[in-house]
Amino acid sequence: MIPIAPHIVAFLRQNLAHERGASQHTCDSYACTFQLLFEFAAGRLRMTPSSLALEQLDARLISDFLEYLEDTRQNSPGTRNVRLAAIRSFFHFLEYREPAILEQARRILGIPYKKTDSRLVPYLGEEEVQALLDAPDPSTREGIRDRAMLHLAICAGLRVSELTGLQAADVVFPSMSIRVHGKGRRERALPLWKTTANALRAWIAVRGAVAVPELFVNARGEAMSRWGFAYILKCHAETARHTCPSLSKKQVSPHVLRHTCAMIVLRSTQDIRKVSLWLGHSDLATTEIYTRADPTEKLEALNAIVPPHLRRGSFRPSDKVIAMLRAKL
Repeated sequence: MIPIAPHIVAFLRQNLAHERGASQHTCDSYACTFQLLFEFAAGRLRMTPSSLALEQLDARLISDFLEYLEDTRQNSPGTRNVRLAAIRSFFHFLEYREPAILEQARRILGIPYKKTDSRLVPYLGEEEVQALLDAPDPSTREGIRDRAMLHLAICAGLRVSELTGLQAADVVFPSMSIRVHGKGRRERALPLWKTTANALRAWIAVRGAVAVPELFVNARGEAMSRWGFAYILKCHAETARHTCPSLSKKQVSPHVLRHTCAMIVLRSTQDIRKVSLWLGHSDLATTEIYTRADPTEKLEALNAIVPPHLRRGSFRPSDKVIAMLRAKL
């Protein structure tokens, strides 16, 4: 029996983090997947997770684990596919380290992804954006920080990891731009609106001397975490709902702010390529989801098409009783 512990450590710490250069968020997501998998397998096999062997993680157990995610934990098919992607990546890694389990790995790699619903991306309207930006109190240090974070998240369309990882040195006021360290180790430069730059200047003025290089810090002077920003956004969304009731029907998350920026850029430029460059997408196909959510182009096509005429006429009931009843009405 081949112990699994040395291989999972090598995969997460050496292969994933160093050789493949995955982001910290990806590493955390993969670690969470294997924590859930090992706890499930240990419970099924009645042994401790550290005692698990590679041979015990067969295709049947992996399939049962995926069903457990959807049926017991109520995870969506998308989350199930994310967990499966992590497991498949691990067994791709094992194919070269442990040829003895090659056939077992092939069976696991043959487990298909589940089809997911292709829904329109959620985003905020103009009034909803303004209500959210007006929620922080600019007379307090936290309010100045939150206002700058929200404005930058919406206007720059940053991922939450890009926002929290932004350093003070990445803000270049002379050129009114920021340098963003994006997904896949790709850097991009984004221009700053004057209003956004003013909000950042106000925050830097009260930020004070802190030990970390990150631009946004929490009350303890530590770098703002993704969960900290999500909590701040949730609080301000609750406040904004009092002035903008339509927000009560929407789930406001950090990624919704990114979608909102994409829709603003698309409607302003009518160019999907500019949206892709702004968001830092590596593939233009990823950006096409926003064209499905924007009704502008469909409306232009609708106005340009001359619809066929319908034959005129009205329905006349042939039954005398029905005709009498209609006449009385």
